[in-house]
Amino acid sequence: MSMEITKHKVLRQHARQHLETGAVTHSYQAGRRDLVSLLNAALASELICVLRYRSHYFLAKGIHASAVAAEFLHHSNEELQHVDWLAARIVQLGGEPDFSPQGVIERGQSIFGTGQNLYEMIKENLIEERVAIDHYKEVLGFIGDDDPTSTALIQKILQTEEEHANELASLLWGLPEQHN
Repeated sequence: MSMEITKHKVLRQHARQHLETGAVTHSYQAGRRDLVSLLNAALASELICVLRYRSHYFLAKGIHASAVAAEFLHHSNEELQHVDWLAARIVQLGGEPDFSPQGVIERGQSIFGTGQNLYEMIKENLIEERVAIDHYKEVLGFIGDDDPTSTALIQKILQTEEEHANELASLLWGLPEQHN
C-alpha cells in the first residue's frame, strides 16, 4: 500500500487556517458537535459515578466494610480522573464541558442509587459499570476511525471500567445478600 505524505509547506498552509479551532485541523473527520455531545453525556455519567462511589464509601457498614469502602474510594478517584480527561478532550474539540448539576441525570447514562446494604451497593455499582462498558463500546462504534485521539481516550476509560466491573464482581462473590 502506497501512501503519499503531505509536504511540510502544504501542512503549514493548512495549519495557518482556522487557528481558533486549536487541535482540530482540516483533516479532522468526526462530527465534532455530535462527539462533543456524546463526550458531555459520558462526563455526566462519570460525575454520577464519582458521587455514587463517594456516597457508598461513607455509607458502607459491616464486617467487610473497610475493604469494600476502600475500593469504592479508589473507584471514585478513577472516575474523577475520567471526568478530567473527558473535559479536556471536549475543550480540545472546541466544545465546553457541561458540569452543570441541572440535568446531569438526564445527560448521563448512569444512575445515582444508594443501596440498602453492602451487597446492594456492590451490585448497584457493578450494574452501572456494565452499563458504562456497553455505552463506551457504542461510543467507539460512533467514532470509528475518524478521531484516533478520542478513540484512545475512550479505550483507556473502557479498560478502567472493565477493571472496576471485575473487581466488583470479585467483591460480590461469596458476600451474603443481606449482609449489612
